[in-house]
Amino acid sequence: MIFSRLIWASLAVALAVGVVQTGMQQWQAVPIILAAEAYEDQKIEAPVTAGHVHTQSTAAAPAHVHEEAQAWAPADGFERTAWTFVANVLHAFSMALLVFAVMGVALWRGTNLRALPLALVTAAAGWLVFHFWPSIGLHAEIPGMDAARLGSRQGWWLLAAVSAALACWSVAGMRSHLRWIAAAAWLALPFVVGAPHITADPLSGFQGEAQAVLRDLGTQFVWATTWISLSFWLCMGVASGLAFQRWVQPALLATFGLAGKPAQAA
Repeated sequence: MIFSRLIWASLAVALAVGVVQTGMQQWQAVPIILAAEAYEDQKIEAPVTAGHVHTQSTAAAPAHVHEEAQAWAPADGFERTAWTFVANVLHAFSMALLVFAVMGVALWRGTNLRALPLALVTAAAGWLVFHFWPSIGLHAEIPGMDAARLGSRQGWWLLAAVSAALACWSVAGMRSHLRWIAAAAWLALPFVVGAPHITADPLSGFQGEAQAVLRDLGTQFVWATTWISLSFWLCMGVASGLAFQRWVQPALLATFGLAGKPAQAA
């Protein structure tokens, strides 16, 4: 019963959040991405690197080098928007399951918060963990920008997210006054390690007007992704709170032998 309630409630939340998320992306992020992509062909590549890659590709598969170099991508317009919506729904579905799990643990521990405030607090923690804290060290990047090695950036992003999650757990789960010191230490850890960055200008491959325009677009993109993430987690908090109150909380209370306890209203 709980499993089916969780799945259907998470799907309902994911569809609602996915619609809002896709709309925000089309409004805020997509115009910036398309504007940046228009300048990609003006980027000056390093001659040695380009020649080395070309030699390796030709030796590996001379008859299919052009075909294999181009990865599949959805066509612009409806197809691209449709696949973006699918990706947003899947992402929201996984986050809704996580939010419900955290809310279930809080309910089991005897929280005094009602469903909607609890969901909003959980969503705020999700925004801190999955966007704000990692983005302090690694800003969102527009097409064409140079960056450190992908594996290094992924590793640091994971460290920042895990550290922020442990900081949230320290504040919420520990009873000692030292929980604030522990939380501060966890939050500081990824910045003590240091985020990976290249020494050169990320837009050094562009010249003149193209570089100036892309630098401005990069700043706009950082703000756009911030607003998009805020809208995502705000909608996640509201939708999860209502769905938790309506479908998930009664099943949890009944399963844990608390059927006589009235479910708290949102």
